Amino acid sequence: MIVSASYRTDIPAFYGDWFAQRLAAGFCTVKNPYGSAPYRVALRGPEVDGFVFWTRNARPFLPVLDALAGEGIPCVVQYTITDYPSALETGVPAAKQAAGCAHEIAARYGADALVWRYDPVLVSSATPLESHTDRFAGLAARLAGACDEVVISFADFYRKTVRNLTTAEPPLTWRDPSPDEKTALLHSLNDTARSNGMRLTLCTEPDVVAAVPGVEAARCIDAARLSRIAGGDIAAREKGNRPGCACAESRDIGAYDSCAHGCLYCYAVRDHAAARAAVAAYDSRAERLGVVSADAK
Repeated sequence: MIVSASYRTDIPAFYGDWFAQRLAAGFCTVKNPYGSAPYRVALRGPEVDGFVFWTRNARPFLPVLDALAGEGIPCVVQYTITDYPSALETGVPAAKQAAGCAHEIAARYGADALVWRYDPVLVSSATPLESHTDRFAGLAARLAGACDEVVISFADFYRKTVRNLTTAEPPLTWRDPSPDEKTALLHSLNDTARSNGMRLTLCTEPDVVAAVPGVEAARCIDAARLSRIAGGDIAAREKGNRPGCACAESRDIGAYDSCAHGCLYCYAVRDHAAARAAVAAYDSRAERLGVVSADAK
């Protein structure tokens, strides 16, 4: 099984000590987000094929990645770098710092170990549609040589996302671009990606992918990429998380409402102040994320 860590929160940025302790223990437990009983996920042993880490700040996690690489455990880092205005993402590292860390990961573990995410593409009064062409080009130039793939997705306006966007100062307007606008932007971004040695993949929009030659459906949990890192075949069936998702089957070990980056477009956080409090108070010795430390009570 591939372990995802995690599209529900940023484990590398905020919970690296917890993950290191759970890795030593060989397992963790996970609160089921749909209300069923918590479940156990192995972190070592023959049932673990590899890890996919999702982050906006991998710097604190480099010692853990070194340890995993030293044991020959295949890992991929999905590294989100968007360089949006600070009003939209209040707690993420500067793009220059994040790109430097991405290059360090590639130098240590190889370009297969890193995938850049320009995700989500938010069309708003702070980030107009036309602004993404230049922003993406600047980031692609910074990241050239660090990775061979960039994943993009267009923002989904879930209830919690809309609620958080309404808190922006100064106030924002936002919209979902039309299919024609998405297609035109993808043509431009694809040309830029290719000129910087990357292929462009798109999350969960098969109709748009079909309209742009050279753009493929994203596989963020990518068994083929992990297989290349492992030097052997990792067999995993396709089992997406939502319609149009082409990811391989995985088990996610994160918890919602526990990321302190403060991105207003985030789908995983209802209340950013509560999420910051959760980071400050969590118990790194607990079997699962979301448990409050006795010292914080």
